[in-house]
Parts: sequence; C-alpha cells; structure tokens
Amino acid sequence: MTWFSLSVRQWGRITQFLSLFCLCLVLVVSCAPRPQTTTPQSGSVSSPTGDGRITIGTTAKPRTLDPADAYELASLGLVFNMSDRLYTYEPGSTEIQPQLATALPKVSQDSLTYTIPLRKEVVFHDGTPFNAKAMEFSIQRFIENKGKPSFLLADTVDSVKATGESELTIKLKKPFAAFPSLLAFSGVCAVSPKAYEIGAGKFKPNIFVGTGPYKLAQYGTDSLRFDVFDKYWGEKPANKGINVQIQTSPVNLFNAFRTGAVDVAYLSLQPDQIRSLEEGGKKGDWQAITAQGSVVSYLVLNRNQKPLDKPEVRAAIASMIDRPLIMQRALYGQADPLYSMIPTTFNVSQPLFKDKYGDANLDKAKQLLTAAGFSKENPARIQIWYPSSSPTRSLAAQILKSLADTKMDGILLFEVTPAEGPTFFKDITKGLYPAALLDWYPDFLDPDNYIQPFLSCQKGSVAKGCEDGGSQTQGSFYYSEAVNKLIDQQRKEQNPEARKKIFTEIQTQVATDVPYVPLWQNKDYVFAQKDVSNTQLDPTQNLIYKTLKK
Repeated sequence: MTWFSLSVRQWGRITQFLSLFCLCLVLVVSCAPRPQTTTPQSGSVSSPTGDGRITIGTTAKPRTLDPADAYELASLGLVFNMSDRLYTYEPGSTEIQPQLATALPKVSQDSLTYTIPLRKEVVFHDGTPFNAKAMEFSIQRFIENKGKPSFLLADTVDSVKATGESELTIKLKKPFAAFPSLLAFSGVCAVSPKAYEIGAGKFKPNIFVGTGPYKLAQYGTDSLRFDVFDKYWGEKPANKGINVQIQTSPVNLFNAFRTGAVDVAYLSLQPDQIRSLEEGGKKGDWQAITAQGSVVSYLVLNRNQKPLDKPEVRAAIASMIDRPLIMQRALYGQADPLYSMIPTTFNVSQPLFKDKYGDANLDKAKQLLTAAGFSKENPARIQIWYPSSSPTRSLAAQILKSLADTKMDGILLFEVTPAEGPTFFKDITKGLYPAALLDWYPDFLDPDNYIQPFLSCQKGSVAKGCEDGGSQTQGSFYYSEAVNKLIDQQRKEQNPEARKKIFTEIQTQVATDVPYVPLWQNKDYVFAQKDVSNTQLDPTQNLIYKTLKK
C-alpha cells in the first residue's frame, strides 16, 4: 500500500491537529539564562542581558519531546533544533542535503533499496557514539513505538539494517522517489540507544538525547533551556544558548515582543498583530522577516453531491473565485494566491487554474451555470462547511457567499456553515459536505505530498467516485484511473525532469476535473529585535536556533 494512504482514524487524528494550526506563525528570542545544569529541570527561565543567549517567545506549547511521537509544530520545532537527521534542507530551499549522511542515497535498479553512507566521529549528548547501528535503532523505534507520525515510515519501509559501521541500508515496500524527503522529517532523527527503548508506547516525553547542536538543560511547563553541545560534530551555534518562553496567549506574546522581553517571536500571532508588527518593522522599531510558507488552503468540491456532480458547476466555482479579494479581506495580505494544488515552493508547480479560470471571471461562471441548466429561478445551491476553530476560513467562507450573492445574479447561492473540529473532520470523510474549506500542512517537502493525499483512490469507479483513498479522506471523492496511474509513475520515477512532466500532466487533469480549487499559500512571519541577526526559517516552518546571534 502507498505510504500516505491513511485510514479514516489516522486522518481524523492528523486533521484535528492541522485545524488548530491553520493561522499565522510567530516566535520570539531574547537574552536570559541561568547557571548551567546537566539535567533538565522544570521552572521558568530567566537570565541576565549580554550573556549571548537568545530568548524565543511562542504560544506553541509542546506536547512531547519524544521524536517518535512528536507530530505538532510546537514539538517538532524543538526536536528539530536539538537533533540531526540523515538529511536536511537549506533555508529557503526544498532541496535535500546530507546531514548525518555523507551523501545522497545510492538507489538500487528496482528503486527499493537505499544505501546511505554515514558520518564518523559523531557522539550523542550522553557520550554514546553514533554509528549505523544507532541510526538503525532510531528508525526502528520511530516505526515500532507506534507514535502519531509512525505511519510516515511504517507504510513505506520494509526493513532497515546497519550493513557496516558507517553504512545503513533501507528497503522499501514499494518504490517511492520522495523517500529521502521522509528521512528529513524532524522526528526521524538519531537518538541515543542508551537513553531510549523500542516498544509500542514506550515514549519519554520530557527528555531529549540526540546528536544536535543543543542539548536539553531544562524543560518546564512554561519554559525550556537549550545549552550548546560542546562536542557537536558540525558548526557550533552562533549564540551561547537558547531560552524558550511559552506565552499563554497571542496577546501576551505580542506584548512581550513589543516590550523587548523576548528577542524573537514566532508561532502564533493573530493576523492583526502580525500587521501591527509589520508596520513597526517598516519604521525600524524591530525586524519583520517573511518567508514563503508550505501550507496551502483549498476548497473541496464533493463530486458525489448535487449539483457538484456536474463538471460545469465545479468549473463555474473555479471561475468565480476572487483570490485577491480573499487575500485582502480575510488574510490581510499574509498569503499568496495559489493556482495549483502544488505550491510555488516547488519548480513543478504550474498556475493552470489562473490560465484556465483566472480570478472573478464572473461572466464565464454564469455561462457555465446556464449551460448546466441553472438560472435565477432555478439556482445552483451549495453548502460550504468549515471548522469553527478557524477564523480565517470563516472569513473566507463569508467572502465567497457575499461574492455569489452580489455578483452572480442569483444563479449561484452559497450557504456557509461551521462545524466543531472533531465533527467536521469525521463527517468530511463520510461525504456529508458538498463543499468545504481546508488547510494542508505537509509532512515532508515533495510535490507528491500535495498530490497523492488529495487525488489517489485505491477503490472506486467513475460512477460511484472514490470509496477508499486519499480523495475520500479529503472529501472530494474524486476518482480517475488515469491520475492513479500518473501518481504511481511519479512515485517510481527517479529522474527529476521526467517526474516534472508527470506532475504537469496531473495538474492539467486537476484543472480540467476541478475536484478542488486551490486558494492560497501562506507566508511565515518571524519578528526579531534590532540587535538579533541571522533569523531564518527552514522550509518546514522551523525557526533555526543555531544561526541566531546578538
């Protein structure tokens, strides 16, 4: 089975998390340490100014620091900064580069076996040597402990073995060209075999023992302290350590940054607070750093619900969408219009919805609806649902309704309805919603992760739509045998240019069939005080601690 074919139970769990994190993101940094400790302790973190440490402010409270169970931004961002993976990303790039590996994998002719050379002379925070056996242990633990993200590898990996002191061999169940990107997921990091154990549910949420540039010195309910790991194999951090302050609300984070109590703010400020801090950045009061995000938002159209069973109606909706208006009124300009299911983060993205439908193409929308048999006397009526926990999607839904009410001459009528998160994510997989507004947070950075979870279908037909597969869990119930074949082809294809052509074919088919309408791609915002330099985000939305300097 393909690795991202989630069960309804898995998807419900994942999307519940995603809905909680669908707004902007912001983190904070300031100087504040304490006498050095060798074991994590609870309590708040404070420190004198001028000691070279950075204080980061956030509202994102981690549920766990165990990488085998971490599946929320709050946890993954901390694990990311204390750990090393086999592969990682350059800031601003989605290209994979070696980290604990010394080169990209050697792939067998059948695309099932990956052989990875590893670094030597690397040690864990507890002094245990890192080698292929330790990496084998770490990956097996990620799979076998059955934490929230375990499916990422469990559905993909057949076996992992140390085939030398510094060589790891991984065999896959099926070919998957994006597999190296999975190995860059923050949770698939090296952990000390002496500090952890393998076994379902055997997690250690309050410690972290890896190989990264920082070691955990203190872990409390409202603060964490990272000290520089003096035996780190790579380039040492530009600062003397990190203090993380967990604020109880966006208002508190906003005020803490404005008063200089924290040096950097990231995750999660409200749109109006971001707008205010951006204005301060333009005046030179502090720095406002913007990065292209990897989170996308889209409108799901259920082809099993009338009148969306008609291709003309789906095309009409794609034509009447006014992305610039949504950007302005719902997102305060804190996102970019999106015209493909694949974001512009990737060079395979093609803006085919812009070419084919444009924005606010109202005349075309009316023509399509009229051709489908609808009129002012017989309007197309469609319900748009969204999770009530999302103010942004609430605003977007109201804008779509207003656009239809005022510009579509009564031919198209939207009814917008919120639902509680757990109910929403359960019912959408059952096909109860004609249309819905959703966000997508990628698990790994590859175009496949924006295609396969939306369009694949293991069981279905043209007549009934998708009965089991990605499109069913997403609520579109899209079924296309041609697209299923193209998805399998791109997963097997190792040549980037050949793979790009396949993705173009897929995007062309989506623009024709319109099971979804892509809406926007988020921007990520970090705010830093004037005396902080080298504030950077990696492509997976993690603030990079080790480059920060005062």
